[in-house]
Amino acid sequence: MTAPTAPDRLLSVLAAFDHEHPALCLTDISRRAGLSLTTAHRLVGALTEWGALERDELGVYHVGLRLWELAALAPRGLALRQIALPYLEDLYEATHENVQLAVRDGRDVVYIEWLSGRSAVGVHIRVGARWPLHATGVGLALLAHGDPVFQKEYCAGELVSFTPYTITGPERLRRVLAEVRRSGVAVSDRQVTEDALSVAAPVRGADGTVTAAVSIVVPHADAQVAVLGPAVRVAARGISRALGWRP
Repeated sequence: MTAPTAPDRLLSVLAAFDHEHPALCLTDISRRAGLSLTTAHRLVGALTEWGALERDELGVYHVGLRLWELAALAPRGLALRQIALPYLEDLYEATHENVQLAVRDGRDVVYIEWLSGRSAVGVHIRVGARWPLHATGVGLALLAHGDPVFQKEYCAGELVSFTPYTITGPERLRRVLAEVRRSGVAVSDRQVTEDALSVAAPVRGADGTVTAAVSIVVPHADAQVAVLGPAVRVAARGISRALGWRP
């Protein structure tokens, strides 16, 4: 096995942080990164000096604002969010339910915006959260319009289950993806939690390629897909046009 390079070790320090571990002491960083305490101390010091990490008064480290500044330059991150936000706000005002915007990263969907009301159904979503493509509405919309070779590989891989309703069979997933392409919307019914249903639609870039997806999440018991579908499609089409897409 090839020994980790200096960039590998540096990235392993940053990868030690996630949504479950947003604050870490040096010992925790060393353990989670698989580095000696001495090496971790040296790398953490360099990252803190540069601004990638910040150290609080208790000696605990957090992700620094310098990384947020860099993330703002990502075309599929804050730049896309800024363009999409007016349409997401319109969708929220029309429904007062959870509204989400997401992009694909590998086999996962990554949420880059989320609007929620006080009385909206609770969801296990936050900006930056990841979920497998097959288990969410936005993920199904992205997967259905993705590269056919990737779709085939995804369907043949492990389909993680979260509830009894999560899609876990490749044949069923293929049928669902075909229906998404036919109808223009993706419906994920109680796949992540047993009380929620999401309806999503694809967002296209200037070249017509699906680059993101927008969704609304509502209580399963009150879901009216026939009403929600057109509203989500209108929002997705508006974002697509703002990105330069012309049908």
